[in-house]
Amino acid sequence: MTATTSDIDKAAGVLRAGGLVAFPTETVYGLGADAEDPAAVTRVFQVKGRPPTHPLIVHIAGVEHLSDWAEDVPATALLLAERFWPGPLTLVLRRGRRVPLATTGGLETMAVRVPGHPVALALLSAFGGGVAAPSANRFGSVSPTTAGHVRAELGDAVDFLLDGGPCEVGVESTIVDATGDVPRVLRPGGVTREDLQEVLGRPLAVHSTSQVRVPGRHPSHYAPRAQVVLVEPGTVIAEAERAQDLGRQVGVLVPPSFADAAVKAHAVVTVPGSPADYARRLYGFLREFDQQGCDLIVASLPVEEGLGLAIANRLRRAAGPRPAE
Repeated sequence: MTATTSDIDKAAGVLRAGGLVAFPTETVYGLGADAEDPAAVTRVFQVKGRPPTHPLIVHIAGVEHLSDWAEDVPATALLLAERFWPGPLTLVLRRGRRVPLATTGGLETMAVRVPGHPVALALLSAFGGGVAAPSANRFGSVSPTTAGHVRAELGDAVDFLLDGGPCEVGVESTIVDATGDVPRVLRPGGVTREDLQEVLGRPLAVHSTSQVRVPGRHPSHYAPRAQVVLVEPGTVIAEAERAQDLGRQVGVLVPPSFADAAVKAHAVVTVPGSPADYARRLYGFLREFDQQGCDLIVASLPVEEGLGLAIANRLRRAAGPRPAE
């Protein structure tokens, strides 16, 4: 089902009234609130169980609105925005006066992007403001890429849900810190490092640590209920079968090069050969393993170039240390 004009108008009204709207973007579904309403933003943190120090991304309707929300926007940031918006790129900039500290996690920087999904853009146009939105799931768990995922995880905690079909990119936006002299990639995502480097004409490093807090940097993030273990590509099948023999309910992500291999495991998924297809379906695979009752997922990292870098980042976070019970 695709959201109608009437649905979008209703959703905009919910935002104006201080409510929460789940909506599709090209990356994942977001849980949105009026970015200028601290009470509504606080409710986003409460529904997700998200620490209030973790900033939210402000979604705006177009690059022409950027100066309304951010201050001292450097030329490099404008260059990236004009090239990649609408699209899966988030820029970290100096917070403008319209953005309350509740939205930025108490920081004087803000994260902002223009989403590349027609339903999201229609919602932003109808609402006429900025929408602060993290992914529409419980904090740290697998991000939703369909409306059904949102319903299953958040249920009635969402005041209105816009269905825009499956997300086309499937992993979150790339986050670039544009506050300094040299842009820095803080989170790999839907815009590749190679594409950024081509536009900027300089190499970019991915920073695993940063003084700037941004979404998706918790040690355990994007995580299914099952434990995720990362192994070398050539040992995926052997490790999965060993764990299955030890009594684990194993789900295994088999690299394309082993597509024809017989695997003794509880659930087996051969990942697509195309990095874009893999990224689009990654979170669905992790959710499927949970639904099939797996308690262990064995996977290997793809080649870390292009979208493979974003996939590897998500798998590493999914395999990260879980918080103590």
